[in-house]
Order: sequence, then C-alpha cells, then structure tokens
Amino acid sequence: MKKVLVLCSVAALLLACATNPFTGKKTMAFVPDSSLFASSFQQYSTFIKENKVVTGTSDAQMVQRVGAKIKSASEQWLKANGYSNYLKDYKWEYKLVQDNTVNAWCMPGGKIVVYTGLMKIAQGEAGLATVMGHEVAHALANHGQQRMSAGLLQQLVGAGVAVGTSEMNMSKETQELAMGAYGAGSNVFGMMPFSRKHESEADRIGLILMAIAGYNPDNATSFWQRMSAQSGSKTPELLSTHPSDQTRIANIKKLIPEAKAEAAKFGKKY
Repeated sequence: MKKVLVLCSVAALLLACATNPFTGKKTMAFVPDSSLFASSFQQYSTFIKENKVVTGTSDAQMVQRVGAKIKSASEQWLKANGYSNYLKDYKWEYKLVQDNTVNAWCMPGGKIVVYTGLMKIAQGEAGLATVMGHEVAHALANHGQQRMSAGLLQQLVGAGVAVGTSEMNMSKETQELAMGAYGAGSNVFGMMPFSRKHESEADRIGLILMAIAGYNPDNATSFWQRMSAQSGSKTPELLSTHPSDQTRIANIKKLIPEAKAEAAKFGKKY
C-alpha cells in the first residue's frame, strides 16, 4: 500500500505541469503561483523591514531606473508573443540594500533586491542590467516554483526508495547506505544539473530582456568576466548549482546574437 501511495503521488506531481512562455517548455508546477507569490511577498516584506534600504543616492536611482526598464522589456516581449496577462499577479519592486555581498536576487512575483556590494562590479547601468535581467529571468521562468516542485519529487522518490529497501528486508545499515547513495546521487546527477540548467536559461532570457530594455548585450560578457575575477576558489562544476565561469561566459557569447535579433524586433539595433 505504501508503494502504491508513493507511486500515485509521483504520478500526480509529474502531471502538474505548465508551459512557460519564455522557455516554451512544460515545467513542474506542483506549487501554485497563488501560494508561491503570497509566501514570497511575505518573506520579502520581512527582509525589507530587517535590512537597510538605500534611497536617494545615484546608485539607488540607477536600480529603480534599470528595474523599470527590465520590467517594461518583459511586458513588451510578453505582449508581442501573446501573453499579455502573464504578469497580472506580479507586484514589482526594486530595492538597493546596504550589504557588502556581491549579489542580487528576484523573488517569485517581481520583488528585486540589489546589494550595494554588487555596484562596484556592475560599473554602470549596462552591468546592472545584466544581473537584474538575469535575476528577473529566474522569476519569469518560474525557476523558484520548479525548484520547489523538484524538491518535493526528490522527497517522494526518496520515500519510495525507503519503502522499497524496507520491503526487501535489508539490514538497517544497508538501508542507510542505500538512502545515502540516493541522496548524494539525486543531488549530483539530478538537482545540481537542474539548477545549472536554470542558470543558463536565466542567462539567455536575461540577455534578451536587457537588449530589449536598451542595453547592448555585449556588456554581459565583461560583467561576468569581472564577476569571475572577484570570486575566490571555485567549486567544480559537477558539484555546483551554477555553471563554471568559463562555461557561462562561453555560452553567453553564443547567446548574444539571439538577444540582438530579438531586440531588433522592438526597434533596438546593436
């Protein structure tokens, strides 16, 4: 009976799919946007209350300006491709937060934070547009929703492995070894490649958005080169949730012509 319940749960999870307009692919959507966005907005509100938001400076104004242009680019692309209502539940905000960490993020539903530590690497609007376009792309491609769904799937399959090893009358030690092997294997060969794929998708979509927003996507190469130069020791790509710097930069160079071609449809020539 346990095995049947696990298999039924996995089947239901696999059937809960949605087609994303930016990738054209069916993706796992076990967690609905209504629940995801509500949780995201609550977490964002808590974060903003607990951290120092920078306002009135030239950098803060730049974050607002670039964010508005990326948002507009998203709306233009979606409208042109027949998805005018896709962003109806998004509640966009762009905040610069005092933190020396070289990072930025966009939560599901359009809540964007840029840390002050990133600004020295951005070196202007084009660099900032590169990273903000990338982070917004994660939200537009529903990567957060997919990661949560994949995590649930990983847990369900893990439950299946536990049930299977139990019914095979394995010793406790053998069962623990099997579960350990599943956990390591599902991360290295499942979740991590899944995450690296998301990073590459966000690079592609982000390049298109920055180009439509009016920023030459050629600038993305130099931005990621600066990011690579400032980072310390690197985790091997196989064991990382992100592509290696070399892989990412090489892929971006290949994707730039597509971004320029998409931007040309909206009157932007580079």
